[in-house]
Amino acid sequence: MSPMNIRIATLALCSSLLLTACGGDDDMATFELTVTNITSAQPFSPLTAIAAADDFQIFRLADPASEALEQIAEGGDNSFLLASTEGDERVFATASGMGALMPGMSETLTLSLPVEDLDNAYLSAVTMLVNTNDAITAVHDISLSSLAMGESHRVMARAYDAGTEANSEAQGSIPGPADGGEGFNAERDDTGSVRVHPGVISMAGGKADSVLSEVHRFDNPVAVFSLTRIE
Repeated sequence: MSPMNIRIATLALCSSLLLTACGGDDDMATFELTVTNITSAQPFSPLTAIAAADDFQIFRLADPASEALEQIAEGGDNSFLLASTEGDERVFATASGMGALMPGMSETLTLSLPVEDLDNAYLSAVTMLVNTNDAITAVHDISLSSLAMGESHRVMARAYDAGTEANSEAQGSIPGPADGGEGFNAERDDTGSVRVHPGVISMAGGKADSVLSEVHRFDNPVAVFSLTRIE
């Protein structure tokens, strides 16, 4: 092959590789999920975000919590939920927060998934209010295909009770800085089903043995979730 032909072949190969790379980017959709903690004194555990098909649910209201959800709701440990998604064909992408999210602070996670999966892709996210026995806040079933490039979807999220541990507020039962007590306990001693959280009572509210003070009480909503498609 002549030097000229070699140069032409090389240029053609490079162009082909560049087009392939560009095509790969075009085949992916990317979203940013920002969560803001709007409580006065309830740090959040590391956030878990999951993009999955519509038949994948982190939890359903009035149904018993899974053990993976219980691990989050009682101890703020999202490793079990993330592990449960591995190899699950319904799950397209996952992301985890870096650590505790303090009141008034925000954190942004990024999720990317193939464009071909968007038609049946929904976002769910969950985190624990750590100065409680088993309270969580979450969003679920947000359609990813409904967002065009640059569009956002905002949710004011309430608190839910995982129903796995009684809301005793007792010393040694709350893992957050208000107590530094026990996290996950396999024994379940509450209603057994996920429901809207009634809120904490606290010592100021008349619960004499509560380790929580008035600042740990909360009204709904407790968090703001903002989802934006960036690619």
